[in-house]
Amino acid sequence: MTEQHFSEQDIPSTYQDAYLTLRTRIMDALDAETVETTSSNDLHQQMRDAIDTLVDKENIQIPVALRSVFTKQMVNEIKGLGPLQPLMDDPDISDIMVNGPQSVYIEQGGCLTKTSITFLDDAQLQNIARRIAAFAGRRIDEANPLCDARLPDGSRVNIAIPPIALDGTSLSIRKFSSKKIGLEQLVDFGALSPDMAKSLAIAARCRLNILISGGTGSGKTTLLNALSNHVSESERIVTIEDAAELCLQQPHVVRMETRPAGIENTGAISQRDLVINSLRMRPDRIVIGECRGSEAFEMLQAMNTGHDGSMSTLHANTPRDALARMESMVMMAVPNMPLESIRRNIASAVDLVIQVSRLHDGSRKIMSISEVMGVEGDKITLEELFRFDIASRQPGEAIQGHFNTPGLLKRSVLSAKARFFGLEELLRSAFTSTTDAP
Repeated sequence: MTEQHFSEQDIPSTYQDAYLTLRTRIMDALDAETVETTSSNDLHQQMRDAIDTLVDKENIQIPVALRSVFTKQMVNEIKGLGPLQPLMDDPDISDIMVNGPQSVYIEQGGCLTKTSITFLDDAQLQNIARRIAAFAGRRIDEANPLCDARLPDGSRVNIAIPPIALDGTSLSIRKFSSKKIGLEQLVDFGALSPDMAKSLAIAARCRLNILISGGTGSGKTTLLNALSNHVSESERIVTIEDAAELCLQQPHVVRMETRPAGIENTGAISQRDLVINSLRMRPDRIVIGECRGSEAFEMLQAMNTGHDGSMSTLHANTPRDALARMESMVMMAVPNMPLESIRRNIASAVDLVIQVSRLHDGSRKIMSISEVMGVEGDKITLEELFRFDIASRQPGEAIQGHFNTPGLLKRSVLSAKARFFGLEELLRSAFTSTTDAP
């Protein structure tokens, strides 16, 4: 007789009732405190023994191979993320999106695909969502139906439960990659040219203040991590995030994370609070994972008062939009500050704006590197150092294009800083060629 094989992710419909019966009996008998102190290996063995005992006792016809699937799914539900655990274990999957118990999508290679994975019901999905929130020391319930959390491996999760999520609990998981991606790897991926990588490495080393702009999933945090590799190990860096996902390699890093309000709506600590506090911690650089509100004002103040080399990201479609968003965020903090003064603060604080995008073919590229030159009239002036020009865009095919540069400006801040650090010749060599890109 041929041995049957079953997927770890799917239980055949003919065995769903049997699985539900066994799951109910076992879950009802579990002691939460014992489970918490039992290792995954021991729990797996105990679960397999319990399933074998119940199958024999109730005379349920279940193939031996399928019992292993039952065991793995129950252990995943108790210790892991239930049906999502195989997706979490797959290194090629970058994002997992759950739109209710019957709809699970993944992003793989830049493309979205619907999976065959489902949950038993929204109650099972919501239990897993609550466990994720608990991992991060946060809670989610009807009073707090939205939550940003971080899994123990560093993956970032956004949770929305009913009544906010109309079709059942929603989970959006941005998986943390254990691979250390530097500028060299980004060049190999076609995200930027070797000359651009050389220039950005010099910019990070020479303590330019850098703003990375782009859409969701465009690679802002990946680029920020890659730039941090070129920061001197002698510098003290303070990182500030809503949900920690930066992975800086330097030995002297202080990581801080915001805290939401507690049950009595007190005790919240915002990014602005953390930025203000970080200025008392003798930082050489301040890195904000994402600027999204009034903390932008303190960030600019820090950049303008001796904390050169600070970096942050924000959501915007172009470098000019990024500066306009920065203006709006500063106005949240100081609404009475004249717009002209805000623009002059931004122009004197920010040195480089890097625009990153996820293109329609799923690839991620640095579309522009622009230097902030100052204020002329009522506008902040930008000069583009590098850009990606799209040559062809055929449906279903990879986007073709070229990385180009108009050259290095004589009054460039990057050039002046490179000269101070003795890297001027190395910088000039990065502006001698244009590069084709896949």
